[in-house]
Amino acid sequence: MPAGVCGCCGPLRPRYKRLVDNIFPEDPKDGLSKSDMEKLTFYAVSAPEKLDRIGAYLAERLSRDVVRHRYGYVVIAMEALDQLLMACHSQSIKPFVESFLHMVAKLLESREPDLQVLGTNSFVKFANIEEDTPSYHRRYDFFVSQFSAMCHSMHEDTDTRNRIRVAGIKGLQGVVRKTVNDELQAIIWEPQHMDKLIPSMLFNMQDGEEPDRTGHPSTPSGTGQDGEENPAVLAENCFRELLGRAAYGNMNNAVRPVLVHLDNHHLWDPNDFAVSCFRIIMYSIQAQHSHHVIQQVLNHLDTNNKSTPRVRAGIVQVLLETVAIAAKGSVGPTVLEVFNTLLKHLRMSVDFELGESSRRNSACSVSSGRGKESEERIVQNAIIQTIGFFGGNLPDYQRAEVMMFIMGKVPVYGTPCHTLDTVKIGHRGTKRIQTMLLSSLIMVTSGFKSKSMSTALPPSFLDPLFSISLMEDSELRQLVLEILHNIIDRHDNRAKLRGIRIIPNVAALKIKREKISKQDIAFMKKHGQQLYRHIYLGCKEEDNNHKNFELLFTTLAIVTIELANEEVVIDLIRLSIALQEMCLINEENMPMFIRCGIMASVAAYLNFLSQMIANPPFCQHVSKVIEMRSVEALFLLPEHIFKDKCPLPESLDKEDKHLYFQTADIAECLAGPGYNAERLSVPYIPQVTDEDRLTRRKSFVDTISLQVDIMPNSLPDKSQLAEEITFATLKKAIDTTGLEEQEREKRRQLMEKFQKAPFEEIAAHCESKANMLHDRLAQIFELTIRPPPSPSGVVSISAGHTQHPSVPVYEMKFPDLCVY
Repeated sequence: MPAGVCGCCGPLRPRYKRLVDNIFPEDPKDGLSKSDMEKLTFYAVSAPEKLDRIGAYLAERLSRDVVRHRYGYVVIAMEALDQLLMACHSQSIKPFVESFLHMVAKLLESREPDLQVLGTNSFVKFANIEEDTPSYHRRYDFFVSQFSAMCHSMHEDTDTRNRIRVAGIKGLQGVVRKTVNDELQAIIWEPQHMDKLIPSMLFNMQDGEEPDRTGHPSTPSGTGQDGEENPAVLAENCFRELLGRAAYGNMNNAVRPVLVHLDNHHLWDPNDFAVSCFRIIMYSIQAQHSHHVIQQVLNHLDTNNKSTPRVRAGIVQVLLETVAIAAKGSVGPTVLEVFNTLLKHLRMSVDFELGESSRRNSACSVSSGRGKESEERIVQNAIIQTIGFFGGNLPDYQRAEVMMFIMGKVPVYGTPCHTLDTVKIGHRGTKRIQTMLLSSLIMVTSGFKSKSMSTALPPSFLDPLFSISLMEDSELRQLVLEILHNIIDRHDNRAKLRGIRIIPNVAALKIKREKISKQDIAFMKKHGQQLYRHIYLGCKEEDNNHKNFELLFTTLAIVTIELANEEVVIDLIRLSIALQEMCLINEENMPMFIRCGIMASVAAYLNFLSQMIANPPFCQHVSKVIEMRSVEALFLLPEHIFKDKCPLPESLDKEDKHLYFQTADIAECLAGPGYNAERLSVPYIPQVTDEDRLTRRKSFVDTISLQVDIMPNSLPDKSQLAEEITFATLKKAIDTTGLEEQEREKRRQLMEKFQKAPFEEIAAHCESKANMLHDRLAQIFELTIRPPPSPSGVVSISAGHTQHPSVPVYEMKFPDLCVY
């Protein structure tokens, strides 16, 4: 009886166990028994409720074989699991999957590279299976950690190390594919997982020998196997796939680990890899998510505001790459935020540079200080390039807004500039900021086409721009003129006008122009006098050089092409004659080079203007004067005066009328219909405004610091106040005939001016007088309500605010003239 019982134990084993045991041969080298595997598969498909038991039993055998190092049977067990997994798609597969994932985890935990690769390949096959129903309880935390660790494998053997890394990247790719489309697995986008996934991919991309660095999807040459076995290429493809699947709310979690990785591995200097990474990001994500990436880079720039200049420059260059790609699509609401952040860092860079410069002057190490200063210049140039490139790629309606935004940040007299406080950085720092912001404006306005000048140059933009044109700095004035050229020149004629010269045949230049619109005519009526005035004042600056005169000539020519009707032509001729008279009279004692340069510029412009309006008598008069100058006064022609060693005359004789353009002759030439030649008899006189007195001589804002000493000994001696009375002074006082003639002439000129001058010029004249009256009244009121001075007699005026400490009256010291 006992023998019979023992004999029936074998057949009493469950059928699924017998079928599982049959697939394992006696010698593992023989591999999986195909016939027995087909029986097991048929049984599993016929009885799906047994799948969980089959999986549990296979997991038990595999665990035992792993412990006993029977790796041949381990391979057979995983192959059987893979076939069962591919064959069964019923609802009962979920418990079987749990056993399968448990066995994969066992293989990944082993230290044998072959088993790790085997487990990874099985997981990848599982990841490609689409399940009918979602899993509510399955988590992949362990697999993310384990595959990430495999991506960082540092095995001694190169081939083995690459195999493990490739397996780890494939495993991560499998996790992404399995979870990213499952709404119940959104946990994969949480920071604790992204902090493992992203650095693992970047580590392999960085470690690759020759990965593609263009940012565009790469196509490996040769067979696809080479790309699959290259960790760098595989990691980049996985990185692209992950970013392409990122939704709106997951962008921040996907980009932040990239920035942290670049920080930890010091990859901002040099920043080739960082630029490559963000190119990949921008080309992989959906276009409407671009502003998320830009915002993340801006925030990272703020975080690293105290890092080394090269690190900050690297981040700014990465920002340049991102906005360059984003500007082609949609950048969302971050346009002004980009400019605001960049301008803030521009100011900080100037502060750092000036601080280093001051410390360098007081320290012994000169070379290190210069190196620091040059590194800050790298940061500043990168910021300017980013501002200009981004603004230049925006649509026109956004570009106009950006132009106004940048102009509002330029330190200019009369406009508050709260963001860029210039009190602390002084004259040098403010000029640096002005130069860089105007340079960025040149880039932003390049290619800007506006149908109406009134929309392109509103008063809020034009007034501060003209204020800068009056500063005593030739470089700033050049930048202002180039900005005006970009905006006014809507038909790209500047290249044809390059180089100030006497153009023999203007028609050969094929100038492009259109009929002046009513809006532009109204613009010139409103702002023409302001434009002429700034050109007039800009011509006589003593630090003008060849480039300044060339840009002034180009400005006059472009205004003629784009904005000149018959009335504007007369105004431009009056302006040219006024410049000529200014050089001949020379009341301001200008250098001879400046006088000759102005005369040569006037000759070049009138030659251009006479041919543009196609008036033969006018052309003949201009040609005659130029011909006489070529014989007797080469220094009055642009081709000669702007040469390095052009001889200059000692004086300009006003009596040599054949060398100068005559108002009467020009008026006679334009006497026909179309032009109001009578207006040429009214000389152009720019009105001096308060802006000239306070702005023209200063190229910085709110940096005035005055000290006024009010002491008795500072007053002049009473004996010096008495004027010496002589016979000549008495005769001069009695003789009033000359004064009466001067008064009558002045009154006649004033009446003639009010009769023939344009309304805009008369209005500007009256407005300037009203402004000067208000200024005088304001000064009187300030004196009347001023509190008593301090005992020391020192009044400090800093940043435009006067400070007077209050003291008792009995402690004051009054000058002798004030005491009675």
